[in-house]
Amino acid sequence: MQAVLDRSVERQALGVRLVQVAYNTRSMSLYTKLGFATREPLAAIQGKPLLMLLKGFDVRGAVAADMDECNRLCSQVHGHDRGGELRDAIALGSARVVERGGRITAYTTGIGIFGHSVAVSNEDLIALIASAEQFSGNGFLVPLRNDELLRWCFEQRLRMVYMLNLMALGFYQEPRGPFLASIGY
Repeated sequence: MQAVLDRSVERQALGVRLVQVAYNTRSMSLYTKLGFATREPLAAIQGKPLLMLLKGFDVRGAVAADMDECNRLCSQVHGHDRGGELRDAIALGSARVVERGGRITAYTTGIGIFGHSVAVSNEDLIALIASAEQFSGNGFLVPLRNDELLRWCFEQRLRMVYMLNLMALGFYQEPRGPFLASIGY
């Protein structure tokens, strides 16, 4: 971990983020001693894909022309974009967007622990989750304080299987909109 932190200093990174599994108290102790602060408790949600389309929410595959609008949305929510990951997900065909009123209101690089999602509203985020053909990896990561989204997940018979913590060292902007975290934050 010290090598990672040294590399971030060499690259002049504004901050470092990680996702820590809550039951691993040794890693929590290590990261805290290294200066990381817990910023967001997360729930790993699993279940069968819902394969639902919500009326009024146009969900489609993302294309390269969506990059600027998606990057603006991510910057609005997190204070930075994740353009490299988004570009890769578009190339792989896993990126999806929600359009309402002629604009992109949510995007995902994939509903799962390796993908991230941001949205204007919980309804837009729900449209992405509801339409997902799969939940990749070991489920998807919902911030625990987004109780509206958690309730919806539980109403859909999705289940929480374990908890994690989003931790940060250095720059961290409190999210300004709904999101799903990724372990590659």
